[in-house]
Amino acid sequence: MTENKLSDLQLKISYSQILKMTLPISFAIFIPQFNFIVNNIFLGHYSSGALATAGITGVYYLVFSAIGYGLNSGLQSLISRRAGENRPDEIGILFNQGVFISLAIAAIGLISTWFFTPVFFKWAIHDLNRQAEAISFLKIRIWGLPFLYIYQMRNALLVGTNQSRFLVFGTVVEALSNVILDYSLIFGKFGFPELGFNGAAYASVISEFLGMFVIYLVIRQQGISKRFGLFSTFRINFNYWKEILWFSFPLIFQQAFSIATWEYFFILIEHQGTNSLQISNAMRNVFGIFGSISWAFASTTNAMVSNILGQGLTPVFWKLIRRIIWLSVSCTLCGAIFLNLFPETFLSLFGQTNQFYAEGLPTLRVVSIAMVLMSISSVILNAVVATGNSRFSLFAEVISLVMYICYVYWSLELNTFPIWIAWVSEWIYWIFLFIPCFFFLLFGSWKKRLFIP
Repeated sequence: MTENKLSDLQLKISYSQILKMTLPISFAIFIPQFNFIVNNIFLGHYSSGALATAGITGVYYLVFSAIGYGLNSGLQSLISRRAGENRPDEIGILFNQGVFISLAIAAIGLISTWFFTPVFFKWAIHDLNRQAEAISFLKIRIWGLPFLYIYQMRNALLVGTNQSRFLVFGTVVEALSNVILDYSLIFGKFGFPELGFNGAAYASVISEFLGMFVIYLVIRQQGISKRFGLFSTFRINFNYWKEILWFSFPLIFQQAFSIATWEYFFILIEHQGTNSLQISNAMRNVFGIFGSISWAFASTTNAMVSNILGQGLTPVFWKLIRRIIWLSVSCTLCGAIFLNLFPETFLSLFGQTNQFYAEGLPTLRVVSIAMVLMSISSVILNAVVATGNSRFSLFAEVISLVMYICYVYWSLELNTFPIWIAWVSEWIYWIFLFIPCFFFLLFGSWKKRLFIP
């Protein structure tokens, strides 16, 4: 491979490089969240009960999506480190084995959703109609998981090799197809049957397949498959499985545990009534739409820090982190200011009652502050991950989630506080996540020992 092709795997720390990598990632993260909000907008106008149930089912699917994201983050770090070290021959091998691992996890998700989740929901959800609706929806929705995981693994490849611009193609196709299919299948338009709530599940599965397929075509057309030897062999290599899982498992567990506590939060909210559940589902969409900015900068942090450490550029570490945080906070603040200046614009999308607006407004204010906290903490967390110490990031996550769960239980079960007080739990989560990670980066011995093999 020529020197030019090798050098384009190594990154600089300029603002333009950060934005060049972040913007396509942000778009790629935004589209699935856009799909969620489109589902909820259509469902809100179709039935208020469907909007409430969508909160529980949406977060449930996010648990499995987060597992894939954890594997994606670990694989991305490994690929980025290999790119920084100019070892492109191993990039394709890592990607291939990552796909095999993701498909194995998807099979576990399918089996558990069909056979174990119904038992759990029958115990946890009080409303019998909502319970049956959620189970029926998820038995359809979970079939999109293999497509989502393969899509996420391709994201890890493109981001880790500084080719994030190609993410745009798959995300555009996924977004457009989801909007058209949602409208058609939920309401029964363009000759399709009216499937209601389950129509959103079918639409999401089909759009995830289309997004995955288009990214496959782009990677093949651009010669990326040939360059890195993707799927030159279909042999499982358990030595690479061990390496990937050793590094990724703490991230997988961390992401899954994090979203699972959100599912716990939504189940407790369900006990408070339909209106509280509808508001919380709308707030989840706030995090999805505006949080995609923070998650994109966090993903960029993971890739860029791993890359510069692979190049041996440890002295510029904090300079890079400060630049990413400044950009992340600035962009998130724009979204937070918009939400606080025009809250009715966002809340009116869901077509609900005056009570929904009255209780949703203070909750929206709380969530907008949590978004700013997230824009800082998520960057710091991913900087820890990029050093290779994923076990410390898991430790920090556990601390913050324990505090989160205790506060949620206190505010929703032991007391009957307004819904906005329960959402202050997001402040607690992001603050307690930031503190240990920041001090680890400041005083830890990670510079003397970079943990990625």
